[in-house]
Amino acid sequence: MDDVVNMTAKETIQSISDNICTVIKGQEEAIRLLLSAFISGGHVLLEDVPGTGKTTLAKALAKSISAEYHRVQFTPDLLPTDILGVSIYDQRQHDFRFHQGPVFTNILLADEINRASPRTQSALLEAMGESQVSVDGVKYDLDELFFVIATQNPIEYHGTYPLPEAQMDRFAMRFELGYVSEGLEIEILTEQNTTHPLNSIKSVTSHADIIEARKQLSRVRVSDEIKQYIVEIIRETRNIQGVLNGASPRASLALMKAAQALALYDGLEFVTPDHIQELAIPVIAHRLMLDSQAKFSGLTAKGIIFEILKAVAVPV
Repeated sequence: MDDVVNMTAKETIQSISDNICTVIKGQEEAIRLLLSAFISGGHVLLEDVPGTGKTTLAKALAKSISAEYHRVQFTPDLLPTDILGVSIYDQRQHDFRFHQGPVFTNILLADEINRASPRTQSALLEAMGESQVSVDGVKYDLDELFFVIATQNPIEYHGTYPLPEAQMDRFAMRFELGYVSEGLEIEILTEQNTTHPLNSIKSVTSHADIIEARKQLSRVRVSDEIKQYIVEIIRETRNIQGVLNGASPRASLALMKAAQALALYDGLEFVTPDHIQELAIPVIAHRLMLDSQAKFSGLTAKGIIFEILKAVAVPV
């Protein structure tokens, strides 16, 4: 019975991936990471230069699962109420009525999140961490498929506010799309000569299928050896000279759950060391805080994780 359910989850994830690939060319690995985060209930930070398809990727995912989609352009004058919503006094009812903000959706694209003030950025902390928001002392639950895709430009610093460590830790993964090959870029030009592929993309699965796939995570086995492997990798980040803050236990959980989702993607009933190694950099690197001397000497978070993966014994 488990085999049948597991294959259904694999087919659900694969159908979404194949559908997105009709719009986003040459980004199979990024799509694989995105869906692993989505199925595991995490959130994603896309850090890349403009024009690589970050917004298109978010829209393609929303259309593939027939999800409600909201985009918020983060700017210095954006207020928390512009995201969460606001209570407005109703003169006829003589009472305040809450008007929901764009956070009440399935997929929220937080575009250029680092352009908003820290106060506004922090408005997403509760939403991302607990799938709820508090306004005027009242808590409101968000949709069970609530998923944040945030973007930021890594080369622009003027007029931006770097995300604090607490905010970064709320993202299950951070990764880039990057440029496609010359041949694929020509193919993109040809396909979009008359219309955009997004205009014809259709839904390939239902909310119920997504929820069912998420339920299968607990059935994907994580052996004691794999758990030990995860913990050793995470703990090593706390012992590296030049690292002020290593990865938290939240990183361990995110790595395990994303690995379970990746196993589902591959149609497996168990997590393998390869899944952990594939996800280690996108799940852990953005959580590390390096001191100025380490940065000056050329040390990078990605390089640290890469060296840890070479040093920690792989379970067999």
